[in-house]
This record gives sequence, C-alpha cells and structure tokens, in this order.
Amino acid sequence: VQLQASGGGLVQAGGSLRLSCAASGRTFSSDFMGWFRQTPGMEREFVATISWSGSRTLYTDSVKGRFTISRDNAKNMVYLQMDSLKPEDTAVYYCAVSTRPYGSNSYYQSRWGYDYWGQGTLVTVSS
Repeated sequence: VQLQASGGGLVQAGGSLRLSCAASGRTFSSDFMGWFRQTPGMEREFVATISWSGSRTLYTDSVKGRFTISRDNAKNMVYLQMDSLKPEDTAVYYCAVSTRPYGSNSYYQSRWGYDYWGQGTLVTVSS
C-alpha cells in the first residue's frame, strides 16, 4: 500500500490550502481514510477522518468549521480542504488508512487505529 500526500506549502494566516492523498495497492472499499499532523517534539495528532461512503466524518475540535475532509473512491483519493488557516496549523500533515470498517470515534481518532501511512506534506502558516 502506498499513500502519497501533496498540496502543502506556505500560506498566510487566513488563507487556504487543499491537501490531496493518492492511495494505491489495495481495495479501499471499506476503509476509513484520515489526516493527522505533527510538529517537532510533539505526538502525531488526529485532524480528520472519513468513512468509505463519506457518511461518517470526524474532526478534532480545533479544526471544526475550518477544515473539510472528502474522498473520491473512484480515484482512491482523499482530500483535506483547509480554510481560515492559523499559525498553529503549521505542521507536517500525514494521510492514513484504517482497514477497520466499524469502530468507535476514539478508535479512529487515535494514530493506533491506522494501518498505513503516507510520507507527509509540510504546511506552514505565517502570521
């Protein structure tokens, strides 16, 4: 399984970025696909996740109302639209796949619920 994240970059506070993640190597028909982020010296933290159908999405509180996760199953892609960016959103963003089709919210909000990880893309938000 390969996950290739892209779309990171430098943006001013209040701006927007759209991250993309291309997945390959398995059938993702029952998988959750998520985004995590990490800053130096900190644990990798949950950002958002989405079920295969898109009917179930979860967000960390700090990004609710600003970030939107979506996926295109025909293309094996997952996206993270990030609006109203803040300097505290600066991090390396990772996409991930959880092969567990049913689980609790806490399961999908934990890095330990994910089986495959991409290489990360850096997002820098300047003040």
